[in-house]
Amino acid sequence: MAEHNDLGKLGEELAIDFLEKNGYEILETNWVFDKAEIDIIAQKNGVLAVVEVKTRSSIEFGLPQDFVKPKKIKLLLKAIDEYVVQNDLDVEVRFDIIAIHKESTNFNIEHIEEAFYYF
Repeated sequence: MAEHNDLGKLGEELAIDFLEKNGYEILETNWVFDKAEIDIIAQKNGVLAVVEVKTRSSIEFGLPQDFVKPKKIKLLLKAIDEYVVQNDLDVEVRFDIIAIHKESTNFNIEHIEEAFYYF
């Protein structure tokens, strides 16, 4: 597996651990619909959190969250609509980003709630 894929997988594992430690129930990981993949679907206090995880080895070329582009957001919206319909859910949906970057030998984790909005 390519090094960037290993880093991405590690980032998702760190994000899951972070969310669980902060009281989230993980419902799905790597949920796929059509051309979209949702990294993490979690729930806390009746809110369904759609979490995009971005992991970078450094912030030299920008913050991890800067790499969530409009095309990806559009795919996430379409996918979570399908997830809600398939599971017959009546919940508030929120879109978060967990931005992770390496600092020396540690990873800095930032949870950005309501990173973008559902229209």
